Amino acid sequence: MTEATQAHVVPGLPEAARLALDFDVERLVADVAELRRQAWNLQRTYGADGVIGEAPIDWRVLPLRSPGGDLDRTDPGGPALVDFEPTAWLEKAPYLAEVLDTIPAELRSARLMALGPGARSADHFDNKYGVAWGTARVHVPILTHTEARMYIAGKLQQWQPGTFWFGDFSQVHRVENTGTETRVHLVIDTLPSKELFELFPAEVRDRVDVSEIVFSRGRRPLTAEATEASLVRFDLPESFANWEETEGEFLQPQKQLAASVERDGEHLVLSLDGRPEFRLVHVGDQEFRFAGWTEERTLQVLPGDGAPRVVLRTRVGSRVQQLELAARRG
Repeated sequence: MTEATQAHVVPGLPEAARLALDFDVERLVADVAELRRQAWNLQRTYGADGVIGEAPIDWRVLPLRSPGGDLDRTDPGGPALVDFEPTAWLEKAPYLAEVLDTIPAELRSARLMALGPGARSADHFDNKYGVAWGTARVHVPILTHTEARMYIAGKLQQWQPGTFWFGDFSQVHRVENTGTETRVHLVIDTLPSKELFELFPAEVRDRVDVSEIVFSRGRRPLTAEATEASLVRFDLPESFANWEETEGEFLQPQKQLAASVERDGEHLVLSLDGRPEFRLVHVGDQEFRFAGWTEERTLQVLPGDGAPRVVLRTRVGSRVQQLELAARRG
């Protein structure tokens, strides 16, 4: 939950849409009842410098998927050396695990989020958390009531238990609970897929400009030869390592970091000034996104017949900005 530095509204995309899946409320509630035996920590926010603070209200989280499967990570995560993995709590919630397996998209974080009585968030919107940047956030309400309210772009949202919803949380939103019972939602961040988009109502699909959605290309295997050819060194604009940078900032004159693509066991990593910073995920044609993040920004290695090149790209909707850099063999 951060103050966004920019916004990008996808033409035709509503602030919220009910998706074509439904789940068994009794089984959802049973899993949550089991997990409520555990201590739920306050929600934390995540910035380019890491986890940056706890919610000042009674807004608690139990992570089911988190960076590295870390039980203490209640934030939604970001670019890192580790990817999202199931936590030990998911083993205690077989139906919630089944729900996650049902979603036709690659999952990032999955969190049970509990809004306590009297809690009210400030109006906010989440920086680069929308389909224009390659993230689709979906909800499964589990425990709720009429005094638990959410507003997205000023419109009241009260979703029923067991239903499945998309929300555009890149728009201004807030949550509040004026009742006496805790509201619990399963909140899942996904990488948008064509299959997930097919779950939207037909009238939404017909009017959305899909060119403005950054769909995930998935994870692609990398041959041994391509792996070897990806080991390069180059100078990286400092702001490119900051996912919160203003759009196009990496194209401006600035400090350069000594960057290298290196092996780390079975993975490739991007090191900056000699320090490993991001695991790289291959999306095809020797182009990589950062683990824990989306195709909002990628790095592509062009081996060439002579000296290699590196292409840095950022995406927001259909707008792609790129910078080609000279590189050296690793």
